[in-house]
Amino acid sequence: MTNAEHYTYRVRWSAEDASYIGTVAEMPSLSWVGETQSDAFDGIRSLVADVLEDMLAHGEEPPEAIADRSYSGKFMVRVTPEVHRQLAIDAAEQQVSLNRLAASRLVGT
Repeated sequence: MTNAEHYTYRVRWSAEDASYIGTVAEMPSLSWVGETQSDAFDGIRSLVADVLEDMLAHGEEPPEAIADRSYSGKFMVRVTPEVHRQLAIDAAEQQVSLNRLAASRLVGT
């Protein structure tokens, strides 16, 4: 069962709209404008719940929540041969594996 509570919500200030904007990562076409952060958050959560209910009523498959997905911890990134070489040099100089170096740079540690 799809649960609107499991989706990935974000509320940000929009200077252009002079309001807070609520969005949901799993449904990028949806947004909600509110005067306060709480209004934007409550609005987008309510909208998502309504959309999910409508999708299920019409036999559509809702997107799986990011939080409910399973991840292997592996993904492939393609870089130029020059970048690959430089990363290999950096890893060797730091005496770590290329994988460890790349992971640490991705998370900023």
